[in-house]
Amino acid sequence: MSSNIVWHNAAVEHDERVSQKGHDACLLWYTGLSGSGKSTIANAVDRKLYELGCHSYLLDGDNIRHGLNADLGFDDASRKENIRRIAEVSKLFIDSGLIVGTAFISPFKEDREQARAFAGDKFIEVYVDTPLGVCEQRDPKGLYKKARQGEIKHFTGISSPYETPEQPEIHIKTNEQSIEASAQQVIDFLYTKKIINRNS
Repeated sequence: MSSNIVWHNAAVEHDERVSQKGHDACLLWYTGLSGSGKSTIANAVDRKLYELGCHSYLLDGDNIRHGLNADLGFDDASRKENIRRIAEVSKLFIDSGLIVGTAFISPFKEDREQARAFAGDKFIEVYVDTPLGVCEQRDPKGLYKKARQGEIKHFTGISSPYETPEQPEIHIKTNEQSIEASAQQVIDFLYTKKIINRNS
């Protein structure tokens, strides 16, 4: 980084933005295999937050790769850079006072820990735990089939590892409950941690 680049503090501080919004800011980091239900649950949570009057925004993996990360591939180095950029963007969103959701496979523990380091105590890891067999059966994009046929390299769960979260703040087992119940599990956690309140 050039020595000519200096960080400028904003005239409006983080605490002021949080106070204006009426709830705390945080980063809901949804992680899980492709087809596990990350985006579906994240969107359901985002809808609930909106209906509660909360200020939130969801960063979806596929959407981000259409723009900000369109230059990245799917090899390990590109996956790491993908997550680093998202963590940096999320940090800015948190500073603005938002409840940020990110739905990315983020298969490597090291990268998730880097995101946690960026967000500090605002980081909430949401492990969307869906068995590989169920994800492969769903296969909404036909990716598992292509990976099995060798058409997609570095595919998480098939030819590239997924490192299971060891102590996620929220552990959702999608084969045991509905999308509605899964989304409510996240909302209840936010109530418990007083990130949002019952009057939201």
